[in-house]
Amino acid sequence: MKDIISKLFGGAAKDVGEGIGNLIDRFVRTQDEKAEFEKELTQILIKAEADIQQNVTERWKADMNSTGSWLSKNVRPLVLLFLVVSTVTMVFIDAGAISFDVKENWVDLLQIVLITVISAYFGGRSFEKVKAK
Repeated sequence: MKDIISKLFGGAAKDVGEGIGNLIDRFVRTQDEKAEFEKELTQILIKAEADIQQNVTERWKADMNSTGSWLSKNVRPLVLLFLVVSTVTMVFIDAGAISFDVKENWVDLLQIVLITVISAYFGGRSFEKVKAK
């Protein structure tokens, strides 16, 4: 169950997951009760994740159907392009092709954002295509 909470809420969810686990241990006594509780909670969290993905998909559809600016329709691909170019640039910097020192925290931040954007962009597009079928 802690794994699901961590996937939904990120690294900060570790404390939340442990807190929920401790709370379960305090009020639920038997192994059968714990298993049933965790099963139901897992189902609730999976449904919450599906709802979150559905809301993101609806926002993206609204962006694409808007008659507004060019930027509103192209912001996701532009962000993706920027992050990929930035990552490739940092790879060259790290390889020593350019003499430049990038702090590790910036590299970590770029990595997290890149993974998130690529997952959301391509995962969201795949989800939209599967749902359309």
